[in-house]
Amino acid sequence: MIEAVGLTKRYGDKTAVYNLSFQVRPGAVTGFLGPNGSGKSTTMRMILGLDNPTSGSVTIGGYPYRKLPNAPRQVGALLDAKAVHGGRAARNHLLSLAQLSGIPARRVDEVLGVVGLQDVARKRSKGFSLGMGQRLGIAAALLGDPQVLLFDEPVNGLDPEGILWVRNLMKALAAEGRTVFVSSHLMSEMALTADHLIVIGRGQLLSDMSVRDFISANSADFARVRTPDTEPQLREKLTSALTEAGGQVMPEQDGALRVTGLALPRISDIAHDSDVRLWELSPHQASLEEAYMRMTQGAVDYRSTIDQKAGLQQPLPPGAQPPMPVPGQGQPGWYAPPPPQQGGQPFAPPQGQPGQAPTGPYGAAQPPTGPYGAPGAPAAPAAPVAAPVAAPGAGQPNPYAQPAPQAQVPAAAPAQPAAPAQPAAPAPQPAVDTTKSEDAR
Repeated sequence: MIEAVGLTKRYGDKTAVYNLSFQVRPGAVTGFLGPNGSGKSTTMRMILGLDNPTSGSVTIGGYPYRKLPNAPRQVGALLDAKAVHGGRAARNHLLSLAQLSGIPARRVDEVLGVVGLQDVARKRSKGFSLGMGQRLGIAAALLGDPQVLLFDEPVNGLDPEGILWVRNLMKALAAEGRTVFVSSHLMSEMALTADHLIVIGRGQLLSDMSVRDFISANSADFARVRTPDTEPQLREKLTSALTEAGGQVMPEQDGALRVTGLALPRISDIAHDSDVRLWELSPHQASLEEAYMRMTQGAVDYRSTIDQKAGLQQPLPPGAQPPMPVPGQGQPGWYAPPPPQQGGQPFAPPQGQPGQAPTGPYGAAQPPTGPYGAPGAPAAPAAPVAAPVAAPGAGQPNPYAQPAPQAQVPAAAPAQPAAPAQPAAPAPQPAVDTTKSEDAR
């Protein structure tokens, strides 16, 4: 068990942690939450003896970390996934840690298999991705098979399969009776993994309770009620009946009603007694993220502002029209359309019927374009006689071809009339030495 009593840490005039007291009990996954700069990492460093508290104390199993006999066999931690020598192989890194703690070498291969790095055990860690570094850090924490485990952001850089694996690993370790203390900013993952929460803000304790109690204490549950959209008088009738029964009714943007203060069976009975048909009657429970944001909204140090883009936008040229807004852009669930080169040739001009000029998106005729979108020469009329079958790609302009001399006629141009032969350019004459001519005279 981890126990902190009056823990305080100051760096000059900056107080990172102030009078923090809590307990992390075995047999459960305890989540450690708080905004950036709230003191989570500082608290974990004091638990592991890396920082000395200004006042107060923190113990593991009743002893400070530095007084634990063979501490790596009792406490495992992951604070920084990149705290590894980049030139050392993954197996050698774990082997050096095992030898310092008297752990047999076979345990190194066991934890490499647990985290899934057995195939890259001989590779240097400097080539590892962030997710592989996280797995190596977790392997180092599990090396001594400890009873107390601390993880700071263990799922950073992991893919969905790795996140699921870490979640199941935390639960399995807690089910074995170990103490598991996890710091994370992913509220959705904490809601699925943690059993208990310790929330701090600006170095002080804000909450110490179970996940379910935390959500209930920092959110308001409500019922969502919807009546037929074609009969608005039913919605007004139901609103009056619910208000008279002591409920609070608020309309939502999509026409539904948000009802608080009444249980779902009571709402159903009131609607039945009022002869109002319901299209929807569903409960809404706040998520851990909503409850967390409500509690910590006053303890956030770094807040973003709206980008005004002052002085950066170029003025439109005279006569130019501003771009048309894209319907739905900026709304939740909106995604950009696929690029135009999805399928077929990229940037291919629109193909029309034979003998018909290509048209734009609104039916207006457009001039033919060259290989880079520049206006090209007008299309030549079709040949009056049947043209021979050309090889694939014949007749298409090649932007990388060298220009042919003017006197040379293309070998085959069945789609265009033969151009009149141009007179050959006179061959360049060699320069005449005028000095020699004067001497001869």
